[in-house]
Amino acid sequence: MKHKFGPEYIVEVYDPKINMRGFLVIDNTIMGPGKGGIRMTENVTKEEVGRLAQTMTWKNALIDIPFGGAKAGIVWPGGSEKLKKQYMQSFAKAIEIFTPKKYISAPDVNTGEKEMQWFVEATGKWNSATGKPSNYCTKASNKSAKKCGLPHELGSTGFGVAQSAITAAKLMGLDIKKTTVAIEGFGNVGSFAFKYLRDAGAKVIAVANRKGTIVNKKGLKKRDVSAVNLKKKKKLDHEYIFGLDVDILIPASVTDVINEKNKNKIKAKIIIEGANIPMKDKIEKELFKKGVLIVPDFVANAGGVISSYAEYRGFSPDKMFELIRKKVVTMTTRVIEESIKNKKNPRDVGLMIARAKIEAKMNNMQ
Repeated sequence: MKHKFGPEYIVEVYDPKINMRGFLVIDNTIMGPGKGGIRMTENVTKEEVGRLAQTMTWKNALIDIPFGGAKAGIVWPGGSEKLKKQYMQSFAKAIEIFTPKKYISAPDVNTGEKEMQWFVEATGKWNSATGKPSNYCTKASNKSAKKCGLPHELGSTGFGVAQSAITAAKLMGLDIKKTTVAIEGFGNVGSFAFKYLRDAGAKVIAVANRKGTIVNKKGLKKRDVSAVNLKKKKKLDHEYIFGLDVDILIPASVTDVINEKNKNKIKAKIIIEGANIPMKDKIEKELFKKGVLIVPDFVANAGGVISSYAEYRGFSPDKMFELIRKKVVTMTTRVIEESIKNKKNPRDVGLMIARAKIEAKMNNMQ
């Protein structure tokens, strides 16, 4: 977890009254306050949060957003909405001293606009989190206007993943309207990536979540993957999706979903990392050596944090989506072109660009 630029803070919190345990890692704040979401899963660890925080450092530097890198996690065993709110607000109060100067929260796995409102209510600071409900507003500095939330439920991350996939396909000489896609993970990111890729004409032939996989070689339609139909039509197990012969594979669920058990099954020409850290660096390098083009997470799924920045600035949804399109397309193009030209792993290319920006900022401040 330790590296040249951080982490600056590693915080563990515990509330014995409700048995809430959580972690906050503020990796680096040289570019601005640490930015990264809160995930609530049963098995989240300090080490996982640290890896994710570091990814946010590179992501924000790479796309020229004035945020640093951070991430948070709450060990969530499951329970009622009332208990979930207690967990979130207990955690928020415990780390409130860091917000918003050192840390600004956002949605992540098992958290969304509702949880971000709970977080803000607990800290008492409107800017302590982004991804809040669109009807949750505050007065802007000029008093005559107001700033409102831009929830990730608008589809910002999935939109960015789709833009990255379309750009990567074009750079690899593929016609997006003849390109086949498989999406692993069908939550907020995967479902919106599905929508925007279908809108662009791509043929999404498979989607999966942890319970199973749906496949239709002719292309899935919206009605095929509705919440009800996704449950009814599952015939294949979750792992089946990794071995499909598709042009593009999009892992869009959780950390390390591509691993030692399934890495050799992959036949996709391109992997677009919709999830954060969907595989370890070692596996990513192995696949790259086999000829798989991998657009790293801190490029492909940057739409979420760009949306966070747009909310922080008080932008409209339309302005937010246009900002995502420009930044994701520009950086995907740069990273892939440099990767092809220099025969380097795209992650190494992206890290080199991000680190150079952070070092330049550090040198200017000395």
